[in-house]
Amino acid sequence: MPVITSRDHPLIKRLIKLEESSPYRKRTGLTLLDGIHLIQIHCSILGKPENLIVSESYFADTDNKHFMDIIFGYKPPKITIVGDSLFRAISPVKTPTGILALISKPSLQEKTHNRKEVLSVLLETIQDPGNLGSILRSAAAANASHIYLSKHCADAWSPKTLRAAMGAHFFLHIYENSNLKQIAQQFPGTVIATSIQATKNLFEISLAGPTAFLFGNEGAGLSAEMIQAAHVNIAITMPGKTESLNVAAAAAICFFEKVRQDKYSSLSSTIGTK
Repeated sequence: MPVITSRDHPLIKRLIKLEESSPYRKRTGLTLLDGIHLIQIHCSILGKPENLIVSESYFADTDNKHFMDIIFGYKPPKITIVGDSLFRAISPVKTPTGILALISKPSLQEKTHNRKEVLSVLLETIQDPGNLGSILRSAAAANASHIYLSKHCADAWSPKTLRAAMGAHFFLHIYENSNLKQIAQQFPGTVIATSIQATKNLFEISLAGPTAFLFGNEGAGLSAEMIQAAHVNIAITMPGKTESLNVAAAAAICFFEKVRQDKYSSLSSTIGTK
């Protein structure tokens, strides 16, 4: 199998643009998955990727070949082998895993839409891909369904966001460039804004029924418009001396307080019927 060693190869140029350019990813509908873990999750939910790009040394390792045989069976996707030094140059991470997948971003129609919006998330101008990915990961773990991103949020499908989310994308309905005010007005439940100025506390309110949490920009927080669009404004109790929480940490606390309350409510109902 031939090995690509030139940066001028059309595929290599395409991969570099996909790594670096959000407009190019959005225009082509393509993105990159880095590492076997993300590729495995994609395969289990959406099927095989369009193209695997592997380093020469990765492909030469018999254990890696065996693992790929287990994942892809007898009909693997197209495999492109890239020289090690060139692979390091195109990899989106400092320490390359040796394997990338070129995928089409899944359309929302590819996922089931019969899940009710019991827990949804509205994100306003989140800037950091790591924060965005962490929020998506926690949301998926808490069994959230729909994620709405405002304009000027970090790219949900950038390689950095995908790595931080660890496969969460493929369990969620992610809507980019959303009108969050309209979403909040139409949401069939309680919309809760998080703000350090709020007087109500997360742990003192009921999260029964469909709930949507609103989180804002890392520095500026939520806009006044979105705070007003919420039904409830809450803060998270912080007995320590820090002024605020990282937005991804705050989101995880909110999601799992919802999980806790729903679990407690379910147990109480079960006990009450006996």
